[in-house]
Amino acid sequence: MNLYAERSANLRRTWLLMLGFLVLVIAVGYGVSWYYNAPGILYAAVLFALLTNVWSYWYSDKVVLRMTNAHPATRDKYFDFYTVTENLAITAGLPMPKLYVIDDPAPNAFATGRDQEHAVVCATSGLLAMMSRHELEGVIAHELSHVKNRDILLMTVAVVLAGFLAILADLFLRMSLFGGGNRDREGGSQIALILTIVGIILAPFAAQLIQLAISRKREFLADASGALLTRYPEGLAAALQKIEAYGRPMQRPSHATAHLFIGDPFGTKPSDWIERLFSTHPTVQSRVQALLGPKKST
Repeated sequence: MNLYAERSANLRRTWLLMLGFLVLVIAVGYGVSWYYNAPGILYAAVLFALLTNVWSYWYSDKVVLRMTNAHPATRDKYFDFYTVTENLAITAGLPMPKLYVIDDPAPNAFATGRDQEHAVVCATSGLLAMMSRHELEGVIAHELSHVKNRDILLMTVAVVLAGFLAILADLFLRMSLFGGGNRDREGGSQIALILTIVGIILAPFAAQLIQLAISRKREFLADASGALLTRYPEGLAAALQKIEAYGRPMQRPSHATAHLFIGDPFGTKPSDWIERLFSTHPTVQSRVQALLGPKKST
């Protein structure tokens, strides 16, 4: 599969996964409102999810930068970082994003911001010190592709919905322990009640898997888009291999922001299908193979 086909396929899969996410939210809200015979619960749940997403849309970049202890990058001090980003932004037809740096020896980078006009690209000091210019171009092109593809907004929505489902399910279970709910049901209604309770218990787990799947698909898509931007996939492939070879976690990794980074900030290397299922990132081997093809990546 070439880069163009990879980009189209991952875009379709991502929107299908997001559709599944939204169906989960509606199903859980409906199940809780049905159990308590209170349609207002569904309306309140949907309204709360919408308001939370609006807040995340406006302030997610500030929250992420604060959580990662990032500071603004000046042109004088980080000349290569600034000029590489400036050149690639012009090539991609994007406004120049704000640049930030995290003082951390582990090589990594991420992009955030609500839209193309308010985008931020952040790199660690370790990445800026370790990468050649071609490799840095590959990393920055990857992050600018996240901006251009609107991945940051999509991932913010996914994180918020996953947290919302977990809160709703926890609230439902706590209320169930203390009684309440429309339990005077017989026959098929009892079966529906059991299925509703089981579904609500499993919903946060399913939401987490969908969130991780979306994150992995967006990484493949950004890799493909970044390679198209630089016309030199070898640069990004080499950068990914360097990030993996470093092998140590960042100084302050966080599960809340792990999916944003180009490499796993915990430095983990999933070895079997179960670990890969719960990983925020696809394996470097699979990403390099998608970029270079099976022959060049071996």
